[in-house]
Amino acid sequence: MTNTRVCILGAGNMGRAIISGLLRSGTRPEHLSAAEVQPAARAQLARELGVSATADAASAIAGAAVVVLAVKPQDAGAVLAPLAEALAAARPLLISVAAGVRLAALEAWCPGVPVMRAMPNRAALIGAGATGAYAPPSLAPEARRLAGSVLGAVGVVVWVESEPALDVVTALSGSGPAYFFLLAELMAEASVELGLEAQGARRLAAATLYGAGLLVNSGDADLAQLRDAVASEGGTTAAALRSLAEADLRGTVRAALGAAVQRSRELAAATA
Repeated sequence: MTNTRVCILGAGNMGRAIISGLLRSGTRPEHLSAAEVQPAARAQLARELGVSATADAASAIAGAAVVVLAVKPQDAGAVLAPLAEALAAARPLLISVAAGVRLAALEAWCPGVPVMRAMPNRAALIGAGATGAYAPPSLAPEARRLAGSVLGAVGVVVWVESEPALDVVTALSGSGPAYFFLLAELMAEASVELGLEAQGARRLAAATLYGAGLLVNSGDADLAQLRDAVASEGGTTAAALRSLAEADLRGTVRAALGAAVQRSRELAAATA
């Protein structure tokens, strides 16, 4: 990635996360450009990351091999449509991380430009993201590898086999951090009710969440094996897990992800 020119359209949280990740992975600041309409955001990007930003998106994409669309979904058309001629001339790979914006819309706004979609999550801000990616069969293998390098700068990349599967990615990893935060929050609250001091309960819950994530990524054991390693027969963990099963936690989680998938599809229809 060190010699590949990348342009980021939108220097909000996700755009900045991708820029930061690319810099950490060895991309030089002069090989990165950004288009951002907010003067304060442009100044911050230059000051903190040393990357030039401009309000002129057409000049920002000049010479870029990859353009990452990192604007709000409702702004995607307004940003891309005026760039159609410039994009068609340069033919960069366009990677959209705008949630719910379908390939059909991207192709209509950018005719003749290779496009694909990706769904990173908030942990990309610290380089520990989980990104689901989809590329149409027409995308060349070298473009797919290039996209993997860009997206991999902010964490793990998992390719999915269909565009609708990105709605499930949104429900699982896109929204997923909030589920774990909620569980940790509820565990801390319950611990206070059972006798722990609030600050200590919060620290223990947060450290447990962090440590569990490290354990998951430290080896080849699957999630069930890791759970069973903690839950000795007849012990405290087994008692807690039995209570969760009796409360139909499995069904609750399935319903929650189903609701998120449905909402993702509704939002996509609204931006079509």
